[in-house]
Amino acid sequence: MVSVAYVLVGVFLMIGLGYLKNRYFDFTAQSPLDYAKNDPQFDIREHLNGPIECEGVIYGPTGRVTSRFVGYFEAEWNGNKGYMREEFRYDSGTVQNREWHLTLGNNGKIKAEAPDLIGTGTGTQIGSAVQLKYRIKLPDEAGGYVLDTIDWMYLTPNGSIVNRSQFRKFGFKVAELVATMRKVDLA
Repeated sequence: MVSVAYVLVGVFLMIGLGYLKNRYFDFTAQSPLDYAKNDPQFDIREHLNGPIECEGVIYGPTGRVTSRFVGYFEAEWNGNKGYMREEFRYDSGTVQNREWHLTLGNNGKIKAEAPDLIGTGTGTQIGSAVQLKYRIKLPDEAGGYVLDTIDWMYLTPNGSIVNRSQFRKFGFKVAELVATMRKVDLA
């Protein structure tokens, strides 16, 4: 009977430590306020506007790279409403086209809509960072799963953007994306 009690205490201790790790020491523990005082200031109407090039990798649940990609985006804004078309070319030869409709509130809050989102994404731009949270439905050829996504973009001093996203199913991380984005100089 005593050994069962020790096992139960150990299980609850591990659950508690897992919660503390996720709440205070993990990617998901970031808050937009963590970046409020950082410069340069990230304004999605400026930094996610016009032609943008992107390249990145996707990590699977074991931490190994499962896919590499390059992308080309075209974004345009009319006041606080933006539209961004994306074309991704993966190392497998697959081409994926996506589009976003973004609305920026006067308080820095972001509303994000896209055909492959379940519901509406929400986010915040503050300081040098942008955070978006949304549920995405993967294409059928990628399993068709619905994943909870936390998407962070960090503006670097030279104007490039580093994007890191985590995708979760039932609270477990199943994939991570790391990419860079930069405006294309048409001159």
